[in-house]
Amino acid sequence: MSGSGERPPTAAGTEGIPGGSAPLVLRGRELGRDGAAVRPVVMAVVNRTSDSFFAPARLPDDDAALRAAEQALAHGAEILDVGGVRAGVGPAVDEAEEIRRVAPLVARVRAELPDLLVSVDTWRAGVARAAVEAGADLINDTWAGHDPHLVEVAGAAGVGVVCSHTGGAIPRTDPYRVEYPLPPAAAGQGDRDDPAGTSGPATPDARDGVVQDVLATLRAAAERAVAAGVPSSSVIVDPTHDFGKNTWHSLHLLRRTGALTGLRFPLLMALSRKDFVGETLDLPPAERLEGTLAATAVAAWLGAKVFRAHDVRATRRVLDMVAALRDEAPPLAAVRGLG
Repeated sequence: MSGSGERPPTAAGTEGIPGGSAPLVLRGRELGRDGAAVRPVVMAVVNRTSDSFFAPARLPDDDAALRAAEQALAHGAEILDVGGVRAGVGPAVDEAEEIRRVAPLVARVRAELPDLLVSVDTWRAGVARAAVEAGADLINDTWAGHDPHLVEVAGAAGVGVVCSHTGGAIPRTDPYRVEYPLPPAAAGQGDRDDPAGTSGPATPDARDGVVQDVLATLRAAAERAVAAGVPSSSVIVDPTHDFGKNTWHSLHLLRRTGALTGLRFPLLMALSRKDFVGETLDLPPAERLEGTLAATAVAAWLGAKVFRAHDVRATRRVLDMVAALRDEAPPLAAVRGLG
């Protein structure tokens, strides 16, 4: 051991540290890895809309969007997620307009910021195809395969895909009195996806109905993506907090992150300033940073690997701290008591 005080990263799942999800590889590059150190990945948000729920992410101007991408890269993001349609209820946006909003920015980021991987947030196969042609590395299908041909586009191009869960909700709808009852078969069997018991109690929790539904949906979607030609290390699973869920569901999914890592695919958490954070703290989107970062720290400790974020620098710092606590990466500057 050198005199620097550094310790090599210890495999997660030992010494009380929860296990982690599989690493993410896009275009042959393992994200988050720096030699032996491994840190969670930040996916920065740029919305090409004028009506996104979080005003600072509204970047319809081309130059402003590129500046945001440059800043995201400088602050530690490895992926830029570009969206052309507000996720929630709002004015209609047809496929041609969505392509016009996202494809040129994808091409520009690819040309001017080659170190930044690009994701496009869409549920339409036609938009996915245009994005891939413009240079996208990842398709973020936030509406759970609503267009069944989208995953085929990703597979044919060999790019990554995000498999999500909406409980059957269709694009751009809000949840209404959704329920996820615990299947009778689950009673008494504990958590098959978490044999070590790191994600929660071994006895069934009635609230685990949403966890079981998410696990079954994401497992099937990920397997279909692999069958369609997407490399398994480029298939990301996302429980998709708030989509087709109420606040109680989203909170329970977060505390059961460990069960989701058992899917053995890279695990994405899109928590940033969402309604479940706002309702938990009774705060509007502009005041949800601290709640988001608390949720981010918990999910990262429990093994999630990719985080979609509006606040890149703050998220990067939280994830670096958690990576050091998990003993997966050394401190960035450990000099105290060594001089």
